[in-house]
Amino acid sequence: MTRAQGEPDDERVLLLAPTSKDAAMTRQMFAGIGVACTACYGVDELCKQVAIGAGAVVLTEHACGLQEIGLFIELLRHQPPWSDLPVVVLAGGGANSVVGQTAMGLFGNVTVLERPVQMASLASVVRTLIRSRRRQYQIREHLREREALLAAERAARTEAERAGRVKDEFLATLSHELRTPLNAIFGWSQILRTTEASAEDLAEGLGTIERNARAQAQIIEDLLDMSRIINGNIRLDVQRVDLLPAIEAALETVRPAAEARDIRIHTVLDSSTAAMVSGDPGRLQQVFWNLLSNSVKFTPRGGRMQVLLERVASNLEISVIDSGEGISADFLPHVFDRFRQADASTTRRHGGLGLGLAIVKQLVELHGGTIRARSPGPGQGATFVVSLPMTILHPDPNLPPLPARRHPAASPAWLSTDREKVKLEGVNVLVVDDEPDARDLIRRLLEGSHATVVTASSAAEALEVFRRSPPSVLVSDIGMPHEDGYALIRAVRALDPAQGGQTPAVALTAYARSEDRVRALHHGFQMHVAKPVEPTELLTVIAALAGRTVSPEHSEHPAPA
Repeated sequence: MTRAQGEPDDERVLLLAPTSKDAAMTRQMFAGIGVACTACYGVDELCKQVAIGAGAVVLTEHACGLQEIGLFIELLRHQPPWSDLPVVVLAGGGANSVVGQTAMGLFGNVTVLERPVQMASLASVVRTLIRSRRRQYQIREHLREREALLAAERAARTEAERAGRVKDEFLATLSHELRTPLNAIFGWSQILRTTEASAEDLAEGLGTIERNARAQAQIIEDLLDMSRIINGNIRLDVQRVDLLPAIEAALETVRPAAEARDIRIHTVLDSSTAAMVSGDPGRLQQVFWNLLSNSVKFTPRGGRMQVLLERVASNLEISVIDSGEGISADFLPHVFDRFRQADASTTRRHGGLGLGLAIVKQLVELHGGTIRARSPGPGQGATFVVSLPMTILHPDPNLPPLPARRHPAASPAWLSTDREKVKLEGVNVLVVDDEPDARDLIRRLLEGSHATVVTASSAAEALEVFRRSPPSVLVSDIGMPHEDGYALIRAVRALDPAQGGQTPAVALTAYARSEDRVRALHHGFQMHVAKPVEPTELLTVIAALAGRTVSPEHSEHPAPA
């Protein structure tokens, strides 16, 4: 079979001819008027070509009498709704003949021409039929576009419904995770307030309150971390980092929890290989701590964990392997998704927001690395592998070595024991917060370090204090009714220096995003401190702004950043 070149299949003419001579003559005629023609020498072949595409079909009288023509008739009956394939029948006697009458009853959209047919008449009819077929194809494209739009709308609706379910599940989980530590805090505060608590009960209650308050603070920090990552606002202090100390520090942090559950941790850390990468040491330690604590969380009592550090090509791979609950094949592709948990039901055994592994993945990718998870299935443990590119530097031997960079860190023990080393005698502090409890807490904390404290519940009240007697340091909340902390600091900075216009100021606020910090500094605050604040951190910040130094014995502990 042959076809005129350059014409689309959808507009070609299919010819079921009795002889090759008739086929050749008809093809030559159609080629002369610029119409592609394909000759078919059987009904099966005709049906296959129609499925590929056709503008019209030309049948001879002889072809209509073929026993297999029923296959073609059946194909016409099952055309899609947009299609009504034109058929031309060449019959002796024309439409009034028996063949013509039969064809009009069988082929639907049929035109019967009398043989011998004038080639000009056949060409004119075929052109008209092809134009009709084009309109059918336009309807087909319109229907396809409509179906694509409907499919996209259905997909968008399905995705919106899924996102809505994920959001509802997340909010329910968030409510649960925030209420659980609140319950312990509220319960113990009531017990200590209404009963004669022994020293042992007092210590237990205060320990429980502090532990659950820190758990809440960690939940909020995870949410803020994810927000920073999504918005591209996370900052990395990139330097050369030795992974061995970072991994060992993370191990020391989780080891007490593992030992409490009789979980054995076996480490294979290749100390002979230089484990240097470029990255943020604090964020990398956060990655390792999260993976290790996750394994401890999902490994049953008496289980095993293994931590491997090895060089693979030009990468360093850190593997955390456990004999814990494992991950199902269905959930494994979603294990790093935000807010996704294998068990989000009310009967789940493990808490959390479903953010930890999502944060880990984003942090690893920010360091140019990858993370992957694998598990044989539920009850068969899991393996998480972090791969980070190695840093290979050849320092100039003639240059002196760079000093080591110190990253301040404040442990809870230091924060609780060194508070008395920060002395604020003679420092007048104005505390501004619309929440009475928050105001009183800061007042008591500062007075415990011998500061002179004045409190105000609004920006207007704070400005009255400035007019009477400007303070040494201003500590102000940001979110307040009527006038917020930004309005207050703008009004303070508009004052003359003698009226306190240059008073050092701290923004103490629950708005803790990086953009909130930038905004506070832009408006005129010297420091931005996020709630909940460690007491010693706030005292140290105020002492620094007031020009006070910490006790000499405090120098071995760097001030919290």
